[in-house]
Amino acid sequence: MKILVPFKSVPDPSEFAVAGAAPSTAKSVINPFDEIAIEEALRIRERGEATEVVGVTVGPAAVEEQVRSALAMGIDRTIRIDDSRALDPYAISRILRALVDKEAPQVVLMGKQAVDDDSNQVGQMLAGLLGWPQATFASKIEFVAEKAWVRCTRETDAGLEVIEVKLPAVITTDLRLNEPRYVSLPGLMKARKKPIELLTCDDLAVNVKPLTNTLSTSRPPKRAAGLRVGSVEELVSKLKEEAKVI
Repeated sequence: MKILVPFKSVPDPSEFAVAGAAPSTAKSVINPFDEIAIEEALRIRERGEATEVVGVTVGPAAVEEQVRSALAMGIDRTIRIDDSRALDPYAISRILRALVDKEAPQVVLMGKQAVDDDSNQVGQMLAGLLGWPQATFASKIEFVAEKAWVRCTRETDAGLEVIEVKLPAVITTDLRLNEPRYVSLPGLMKARKKPIELLTCDDLAVNVKPLTNTLSTSRPPKRAAGLRVGSVEELVSKLKEEAKVI
């Protein structure tokens, strides 16, 4: 069984959240939800339920650092679709569909969303384009019926839902599925020697174009400090006369 794991390069959420840098200046990392998908694919392979794990990302040469990180985690092969444009989820889904046709995986395993745009659309759109069943927000994955079906525990607003879908299928991963492994420095050094397959949209015979433009990125304005009040009456007075919310 081959598993295809799409992943995205995103600004490091911990860096600009803690250090105060704007997203445009933060260093890039593998999208955390995609990192969980990579970890789960590796665990499936280590259990002997998969024979190959192939990673794919869409982006310019600058994202190769994240590709190397994926290789250092243990992915067998990586593919970079060379494209520096800011593509929307539908365009990415169409590119991935063309790659699925080329690679013929039994499972596409990816993060439920990217932390930079929070679209949560690519997995669902890809399943629709392929005509494959999908299991989203997976917090547990089990292969059953001699790996003809996959049983997924999904996290929903109402609690946990268990569904079974027939392979091939698209699965998107949630936060509590696993804890990604630590990437060691020796692993990164070995990953730098591994080849990265480079493809273009022309190679995949897919024509996509950006439908949105990012004009700028900035942090939200700093919130004013809170005030202490001495009584309920003072609080009501300030809400009425200063905040004018009552």
